[in-house]
Amino acid sequence: MREPRSTDVMGVFLSENTNFTNGFIQVNRTQILPSHADDERKAIALPVLMFAGGALGNIIAIVVLSISRQDRKSSAFYTLVCGLAVTDLLGTCLASPLTIANYLDEHILENGHLCAFQSFLLLFFGVAGLSIICAMSAERYMAICCPYTYRRWRVGRRFAQKFLFAIYASNVLFCCLPAMGMARSELQTSHTWCFIEWRRRDPLPAAYTFLYGTASLSLILATVVFNVAVCGTLLLMRKKTVQRPGTRASVRERWVALSSAAETQMIAVLVLTSVVVLACSAPLVARVFANQIMHQDYHQADLTAIRIAAVNPILDPWIYILLRRSLFKRVLRSSRRVRISQNKRSSPPSPSSQTLFNQGPEPTIDSSHVVTQLLSNSNVITQLPAYIPYDPEAQQQVRGDTLENVKTLKG
Repeated sequence: MREPRSTDVMGVFLSENTNFTNGFIQVNRTQILPSHADDERKAIALPVLMFAGGALGNIIAIVVLSISRQDRKSSAFYTLVCGLAVTDLLGTCLASPLTIANYLDEHILENGHLCAFQSFLLLFFGVAGLSIICAMSAERYMAICCPYTYRRWRVGRRFAQKFLFAIYASNVLFCCLPAMGMARSELQTSHTWCFIEWRRRDPLPAAYTFLYGTASLSLILATVVFNVAVCGTLLLMRKKTVQRPGTRASVRERWVALSSAAETQMIAVLVLTSVVVLACSAPLVARVFANQIMHQDYHQADLTAIRIAAVNPILDPWIYILLRRSLFKRVLRSSRRVRISQNKRSSPPSPSSQTLFNQGPEPTIDSSHVVTQLLSNSNVITQLPAYIPYDPEAQQQVRGDTLENVKTLKG
């Protein structure tokens, strides 16, 4: 057994913390933990919290969507929303454990199969989320801007389920191309995540990188175009309702049907979800093009982009949870009450009231004169015989007397 030297840190630590008492060696149990251990615990806390937040939020969102009304569950839009929640849940439960395991053992991603699997997960769930949000935007566009086509195609729950299956199948095939030899997966510079080789000059890997970036960018642009078209159509219909009084009834009925609580809630969920998904996915898509075009290693920018993309499945479910129909109706009612109270405070007095106040003192009416005239008219009417023979001159005389009485009452 070798003696501890002054340069042996552990030996010095034991020698300084050893007490000989009553012939027994007592070692102090108070040990100072290395600083790098604290850093590791702090570093692993973030992916653990993100994993817990994403899983819990998506589970709550799926439960909220499943207990909603039957007519809402049967709609194509909420079927796609539920599909996006399930996709986010699967992505969180499959990708996060590999990240946590990498913090525990930094050599785990050096395994080629695990590295390729994590690269596939990041590719698939990135493009699958963009595909579903684009499908949600297209569904709202068809429902509002092309209602006849929407009904002819019978877009409903079954149609949305088939469309989701087509999205999953096509994206799985597309993201398996690197494993088929079109590109390779590599451990990134930070040694914390794997992705495709996006700085290769070889034609085939470069073609796949550009293909993946172009597909993601096309989905982003299509989502933006559909959302702008939907919002623009609603605003245009509102403008026509105000400017066309002749066709006010038909346009107003359609506007009311489209601006009901359910439709407004769908548009709000769509717009907010699109903003979150596009904001979280756009940095990674930008880094795909930047790395393949410039061939420079900015690993910190790449790491920031993938971390922003990892926030997406955490934020998405809270949009569905917070924008429930009951809560949304309460918000609409409160906003309407505030608007009505503001209109009452800021509205000027009506013209009728202004005319009434500007007329000056009311003219006095002689009530005795009016009563006298009414009594005389009643006497004339009651004194008429039950049967009056047809006599033109007599009829003319009665009409003249009646007109004079009426003029006298008005005067």
